[in-house]
Amino acid sequence: MTALLVLCTAPSEEVGASLARGLVDARLAACVSLIPSIRSFYRWKGRVEDEGEVQLLIKTTSERFAALSEWVAAAHPYEVPELIGVPIEAGSSSYLGWLREQVADLEGGEGIG
Repeated sequence: MTALLVLCTAPSEEVGASLARGLVDARLAACVSLIPSIRSFYRWKGRVEDEGEVQLLIKTTSERFAALSEWVAAAHPYEVPELIGVPIEAGSSSYLGWLREQVADLEGGEGIG
């Protein structure tokens, strides 16, 4: 089971907090850290955009990524939300063990939102 750090942006702190709470409540993420006030530049529908956003740092596992991605697609206001999973190559064994316990797919589907 590979631990992942998933990057996701959101348009505001309120939306980011709602996504964060939902992911943790659904046991799709062990922890979500929200970094306020970032500025993103990107091309969208033929135009270069310059927008204020927040950055979510989502800690999960590769096994939960598909369900997390599906959940975010349904809950996120963006047409194409950013979801980039980066494997966590190293970390404290106690933290990584805790992370895995928090996102374990519980028998009977409990915790899956």
